[in-house]
Amino acid sequence: MSIPHLKIKVFADGANVTDMVAAYKAGQVKGFTTNPTLMRKAGITDYEEFAREVLAEIRTLPISFEVFSDDIAEMARQARKITGWGPNVYVKIPVTNTRGESTERIIKELSADGIRLNVTAILTLEQVRTVVAALSPKTPAIVSVFAGRIADTGRDPIPHMREALAIVRRSPLAELLWASPREVLNIYQAEAIGCDIITVTSDVLHKLPLRGKDLADVSLDTVKMFYNDAVSAGYKL
Repeated sequence: MSIPHLKIKVFADGANVTDMVAAYKAGQVKGFTTNPTLMRKAGITDYEEFAREVLAEIRTLPISFEVFSDDIAEMARQARKITGWGPNVYVKIPVTNTRGESTERIIKELSADGIRLNVTAILTLEQVRTVVAALSPKTPAIVSVFAGRIADTGRDPIPHMREALAIVRRSPLAELLWASPREVLNIYQAEAIGCDIITVTSDVLHKLPLRGKDLADVSLDTVKMFYNDAVSAGYKL
């Protein structure tokens, strides 16, 4: 699959080892993210075994694995264990726990200790400010703002993400990640405003070669799809 040249870094979001390794070997993406929800959907039952299997194959690109405790002190312990799995690991820390308690304290502690974090589930600009202020200027980090979920509320995420980017730029080694895209257009929107990274699922990744395709050809492909599916289903009137 040939994908267009992009300035923004495309990270694959998923938990299917075969798909992840294929994307890595094909040079299609610049990194990987996963989370407990994606892992559960993929049927993963042993977290560390899955992570080590992936890291045995994907050695040179960043990959994020998430803590899963709801206790903030335990999150920190898990983060220290996860970071030891490989030199290309980023540890995903949710911006709060399920009780809405900020993880600011451990973000500051872990980042100061040189642990590369991917702070996730961020939606508000106040959360962005808090996270960026907690990050060490000497440690790389990813700030994941869920633009797709912002759009789900009926808000235009682009002005929001522009402001988030301005805040993230205050930390010299932090990168802004546009999370939860809903369509290929989001990739070009994220790139246009200067986001560093966007995560994409495999279905969005496979649509990237459509860039610039003649719309009449897309129309014909759609008609053929409807026709072929009707024939395959054996519909009769």
